[in-house]
Amino acid sequence: MSFQFVKKLPIPAEIKKQFPVSEKAAAIKAARDAEIKDVFTGASKKFLVIIGPCSADHEDSVMEYVRRLADVQKKVSDRLILIPRVYTSKPRTTGEGYKGMMHQPDPDKKPDALAGLIAIRKLHLRVIEETGLTSADEMLYPENYWYLVDLLSYVAIGARSVEDQHHRMTTSGMDVPAGMKNPTSGDLSVMLNSVVAAQTAHDFIYRGWEVSTNGNKLAHVILRGATNKYGNSIPNYHYEDLIRLLHMYDQRDLAYPAAIIDTNHSNSNKQYEEQTRIVKEVMTNRRVNPRLKELIKGVMVESYLEPGNQKPGCGEHIYGKSITDACLGWKESEELIYDIYNFCEA
Repeated sequence: MSFQFVKKLPIPAEIKKQFPVSEKAAAIKAARDAEIKDVFTGASKKFLVIIGPCSADHEDSVMEYVRRLADVQKKVSDRLILIPRVYTSKPRTTGEGYKGMMHQPDPDKKPDALAGLIAIRKLHLRVIEETGLTSADEMLYPENYWYLVDLLSYVAIGARSVEDQHHRMTTSGMDVPAGMKNPTSGDLSVMLNSVVAAQTAHDFIYRGWEVSTNGNKLAHVILRGATNKYGNSIPNYHYEDLIRLLHMYDQRDLAYPAAIIDTNHSNSNKQYEEQTRIVKEVMTNRRVNPRLKELIKGVMVESYLEPGNQKPGCGEHIYGKSITDACLGWKESEELIYDIYNFCEA
């Protein structure tokens, strides 16, 4: 066999005991979870802005970013809920490249899964305790969700994972909103099928246990654009796309229909500067159509301290600049948040 079993890893309970959640942090998360849940159930008219680096690559720069975001949150709290993207596992199209902090807590050193599990838990804990915000992360590996279950307020299921049965069933046991992205093919029916599965109760095997779930009624869709057979990006954030999604939701008996618009990836053709324009188009569409205003609960934006991106290990590292997909810089991101705030005038 080509497998090499490097080391036995601690179970989630052991990592949690080593790095526990304080009473203060637990109270912050409970309050944030309730506030975010109210957006999806319709009890709150606030708008979600899920924003942050493509990947959480360095703890110091990620924390500086989130601290800045927390300062802005205080100014927009009557209309917006800012959820920092703290994505610690990075899906790779070809399997090559930096796979996130969980694999490599130091991008310049060799992978170390144990150090990575500790690093990502400590990072999410720091976000809560030092800023009063709670994070979003992508569930790339269902088995690893339990290491962070008591820390996250939002979970995304990626375009390459959304058709996987284990991801869908694990999502059905979550108590927080989970966004199911459309697959890279762009098939909206596949995406909605994943929401049906996530909202349904299941019995299955998880981490060596037979488990049962009640279904996650806060599961919803994320539109991230598509790629056709020629490799060309096809956006799906335009008015006609949103109306089509609305009609498809109408044909299904799903709890709390909701959509988040991912403004990067195939929606921007990875032209990160286009995210600002895309957000404004989405906000305009919400303004002109009351049903779209009800359906679209937020946007997802890739943003960091410095604009653009850089390749790891190639020259001097620029602090706060993405080593994966290119991101908006802080200046543009802060301005965009205030623009979204103004779009959300009562």
